[in-house]
Amino acid sequence: MTARIGVVTFPGTLDDQDSLRAVRVAGAEPVSLWHRDKDLHQVDAVILAGGFSYGDYLRAGAISRFSPVMETVIEQAKAGMPVLGICNGFQILTEAHLLPGAMLRNNHLHFICRDQKLRVENAGTAWTSDYSEGQEISVPLKNMDGRYTADEHTLDELEAEGRVAFRYVDVNPNGSLRDIAGISNAAGNVVGLMPHPEHAVEPLIGTGRTDGLGFFTSIIKKLVNA
Repeated sequence: MTARIGVVTFPGTLDDQDSLRAVRVAGAEPVSLWHRDKDLHQVDAVILAGGFSYGDYLRAGAISRFSPVMETVIEQAKAGMPVLGICNGFQILTEAHLLPGAMLRNNHLHFICRDQKLRVENAGTAWTSDYSEGQEISVPLKNMDGRYTADEHTLDELEAEGRVAFRYVDVNPNGSLRDIAGISNAAGNVVGLMPHPEHAVEPLIGTGRTDGLGFFTSIIKKLVNA
């Protein structure tokens, strides 16, 4: 079987084409999904791509969370469909309460764009199984509202349940609590992170490395072997 992976485009999405290309490079069939269409067109997994949906008015991801497609994404995610939120997609996942916590303005109040080193903390999710726990990878990071925050109880729960998927290494670029760069839900089918693995799947673009490709090969193996 060939896995079909949908990528949602909202008004202001910037990285949907990069995500579609990453899916194709990894060996799956990319499917474009429009935010006003509730139909997911029989995809096996969904990616909420990065960008500035609705110009980040109100809060990053706050308006997109109510787009018609999200009604189906939320329903299917709760039923076990794999969903990956990258940057703005991560923000949307927190606004939709598919992931706990919230994303605040960077602590230095500036947009940041850099190659970022991450440590894989959980290699047991649907999107991280091609990595090893403790592995360090480098992928691009670009955000303005990237500071992950949650109350202490939630943070302790994420730590205890192994749901911190990635941590920043060497430098915390935005003030995220406990250096958290990405988290998962309890079932491991929903993952959100601020850095951009879709920009690190070919040696000629992004970091010049392919460290981000594992996200896409992980989900393909998960779907094909399901």
